[in-house]
Amino acid sequence: MADNGAVGQPLHVQGRDAVIAASQGVAWRDGAPPDYHYSRENMPAERSVTHESGSLADIVERLVQVFEMEVSHKRNPAEWLSMVAEQVTVSVNGGPKVGSAELAERGSYNVLIGENPYYSAADESFESSHDVFHQAFPGGFFWEVLEVYSPPPVVTFKWRHWGTFAGPYKGVEPTGERIEMFGVTVVHVTDDLRITETQHFYDNTDFLGQLARGQLAPNPRAHG
Repeated sequence: MADNGAVGQPLHVQGRDAVIAASQGVAWRDGAPPDYHYSRENMPAERSVTHESGSLADIVERLVQVFEMEVSHKRNPAEWLSMVAEQVTVSVNGGPKVGSAELAERGSYNVLIGENPYYSAADESFESSHDVFHQAFPGGFFWEVLEVYSPPPVVTFKWRHWGTFAGPYKGVEPTGERIEMFGVTVVHVTDDLRITETQHFYDNTDFLGQLARGQLAPNPRAHG
């Protein structure tokens, strides 16, 4: 359900619950819409900043959460509301730009991580990539906007991604520690706040290294 700060905003910035409620006849990957009960139950106490309802940071956070939900759970890019599917591209650290068709086929984890010393996107399917992190973070793998540095149409912001390492990561036993990473993203949006391009900048080697804990053989496909 949209909160008071989202009233009057386009549906795709009213939040995941609002978009899910309005998504009739959608081709969900699992046959049903996702359940974000961990985000409702656990995330409020774990987040590091709470944004004023209706603020730019609040809107940006909701928009990107809808973007992630749609890429991860809606099979058909034509049904993605948060972006212009025929235009949208995603890149990481200045690397190649990936469009909606590849995002839908490979999944956001494989696109955003790629070939890392502790993870190989070439070895993972869309489904298995999600399984890897759902297993490692069974209590939820959360994301928040920390600061917004520039307004639309080119929105630049800092973010935090975190979870409690409570399940195995590729056979490595969990530590029960909270593990987090930080990054900066540049998002190009239309006048009605639909995403046309995202550029992510972050180092996930340290993050994944905390999961691997020196117990995984280095990925031979990783660069560097």
